[in-house]
Amino acid sequence: MIHSMAGGELNIHNKFDYAKVKILEGDNADSVMWFISTFSALKVGDKVLVPIGYTQVKGEVVRIDKAVDEYSFPIPRKRLKEIIKILQE
Repeated sequence: MIHSMAGGELNIHNKFDYAKVKILEGDNADSVMWFISTFSALKVGDKVLVPIGYTQVKGEVVRIDKAVDEYSFPIPRKRLKEIIKILQE
C-alpha cells in the first residue's frame, strides 16, 4: 500500500452485504446464487426479485453476509448482480 503523503492513494476497500438466494422459478429453479444487497432491512426468509440473464425471477434469501470486504469474498464483485427488490407477500 502506498501512503497518501508520498503522493500515492490509500487503498480503500469497499464493503458490501452479500445475500445467498435460492431461485424459486424458471430454468434455474432450486439453484442457489449469490447477489449483492443494497437493502439494510433484508433478512433471511425474505422473497426477492433477482436478475438472471435477461430475465427477473423470484428467489428466497437463505443467508446474508454483512459488510464483507470486496476482496475477501470468494466471488469477484464485478461478477455479481444486485437484488432488484424485496417482494411483499
